[in-house]
Amino acid sequence: MIRLTHRDPMPEALHGAIIALGNFDGFHTGHQHVAREAIDWARAEGRPAVIATFDPHPVRHFAPHVPPFRLSTLDQREEWFAAAGADGMLVFTFDDALAGMTAQDFIGLLLGDHMRAAGVVTGEDFTFGKGRGGNVDVLRDVGAAHGIAARAISPVADEGMTISSSRIRDALKAGDCGRAAELLTRPFAIRGPVIHGDKVGRTIGYPTANMELGSYLRPRFGIYAVTARVLDSGEELIGAANVGIRPTFDPPKELLEPYFFDFSGDLYGREIEVRLEHFLRPEAKFDSMDALTAQMAQDCEEARKLLSAPSQ
Repeated sequence: MIRLTHRDPMPEALHGAIIALGNFDGFHTGHQHVAREAIDWARAEGRPAVIATFDPHPVRHFAPHVPPFRLSTLDQREEWFAAAGADGMLVFTFDDALAGMTAQDFIGLLLGDHMRAAGVVTGEDFTFGKGRGGNVDVLRDVGAAHGIAARAISPVADEGMTISSSRIRDALKAGDCGRAAELLTRPFAIRGPVIHGDKVGRTIGYPTANMELGSYLRPRFGIYAVTARVLDSGEELIGAANVGIRPTFDPPKELLEPYFFDFSGDLYGREIEVRLEHFLRPEAKFDSMDALTAQMAQDCEEARKLLSAPSQ
């Protein structure tokens, strides 16, 4: 799959593409329906299929002070888009120039002249362009003048409620891993390189692979049963992880700290993806290292049981 930004020349192989257009953060069930419509349309007409996303998220551009809220990185989205069957991934780099572009220019100059799109698929509530001046009706009307057809996909509902990134974020903030996974179609996963930490864990028999949380949403702080994949080898791991500020230790640091069962390799500097499978308990401050290690042993035992249980 080809990955490019909106500033890059459009490869000839992607000329005349059908583009699925949205933020697609997390690429949840609703997003997947938009992408599927674009891919099926492209296949029916013998055209390439492209899934477009925005990075940074427009909210981050207009309100840089808001707490981290991302459900995925570009690399994760690239894997999901490729697995969905897309031929290309287009990243709209959201900066002042893009924020100031009118909906008409976005369609005519970017989608039309630059990308040579033949069609665009969005969700019914998608807005774009300066002052959110563009919507599905504008896309249809202005797009037609540039030879671009447009389709809109209705929201996908679950239990009578629209599936949305906001609902997934709410579930994660509540520690409801199962609900988040249902809406995402996969467990929420944090990806990043393993960094050097204080190395306290190894002194008490629980060496952890420390990771920064970066731009990811902060799920409910606490202890989780986790699975993981080492990206460079594909090795699968299971374990227990702390997500939070480690209240027993000073100074507090926001980290994801997975301890992997039955693993003794070196993960420093390697990129791993840690999936939050089950929430076990909130973070707690312990009065002694003995109390902490006793609780960690219980956490690991519970995590092993949950991760070895057959899927329902």
